[in-house]
Amino acid sequence: MNAALTARLPRTDALSARARIDRLEHLLEGAIRIPGLGTRIGADALIGLVPGVGDAAMAAMGLYLVWEARNLGASRLTLARMVGNVGIDALIGSVPVAGDVFDFFFRSNSRNLKLLRRHLNSASA
Repeated sequence: MNAALTARLPRTDALSARARIDRLEHLLEGAIRIPGLGTRIGADALIGLVPGVGDAAMAAMGLYLVWEARNLGASRLTLARMVGNVGIDALIGSVPVAGDVFDFFFRSNSRNLKLLRRHLNSASA
């Protein structure tokens, strides 16, 4: 394979994957600080405000984290819990108004990142 092409391909080692996942989780769950409240929101809560399309797009982004976890060797139980978190977020998040409030409090991507970190830390120990 061409060295220039190889350099542009995404790295699959655990350290590179962890950095990608951390950046995505920050973008989806905490990229914007709300002044005066001391809390953060991300693209998940904002794009989820768009009826139908927003929640589907954010579910797809959440499933990317699950795909990365699978590539890193997460157990089936961990993957099932991650898919469950994304499913709950997408299902309840699709309910008008109440789902948007739910998205603010139930941060499925942060939960999934915590599950994946636990897997990576136990695998490296």
